[in-house]
Amino acid sequence: MSDAAHAPITRVSDRNFFIFTAVVSAAALAFLAYILLIRRGGPVEGVDLRFLPAVNASFNALAATFLAAGWVAIRRGARRAHQYLMVSAFASSALFLVCYLAYHYVHGDTRYAGGGVMRTVYLVILASHVLLSLFVVPGALLAFYFAWRDAFARHRKVTRWLAPIWLYVSVTGVVIFFMLRGSLPAVP
Repeated sequence: MSDAAHAPITRVSDRNFFIFTAVVSAAALAFLAYILLIRRGGPVEGVDLRFLPAVNASFNALAATFLAAGWVAIRRGARRAHQYLMVSAFASSALFLVCYLAYHYVHGDTRYAGGGVMRTVYLVILASHVLLSLFVVPGALLAFYFAWRDAFARHRKVTRWLAPIWLYVSVTGVVIFFMLRGSLPAVP
């Protein structure tokens, strides 16, 4: 069905979905702000999640791989493969977010220990990564919603800006992991 055929029905359901997306995104952002800015991590008895940054980098790498493969699949007309790859990218990013929140809840921030130009490069990458990541959850939810509603013109409008942002956030997540690991003081 075309996007125009859905117009009378979708206005109300679209509005409800937009409200749902805004609430979910705001709740995720509020929880993240609480963990990073208010709680700032703290010991949880018997819990050691220091392995999670490597897991998170792996989830980011998987998401980037699935996103790139999904783009190739849709360009080749393989719609079903594209759907599976996009759901896999979303699952990888969602698992990343859960693990990220768990790690920071227990351990707080990891500070960049390097200095000079590399510290500036790190901070620029980190700032762009964080700011752009704010658009991934609502953008991905909108892209899935429009695809599910067969509103492919609207889906393409969202994914035209979402795809490069999501890919950038996923790749820079891996870069940040390696920059942090390279800057950490040696453990005795």
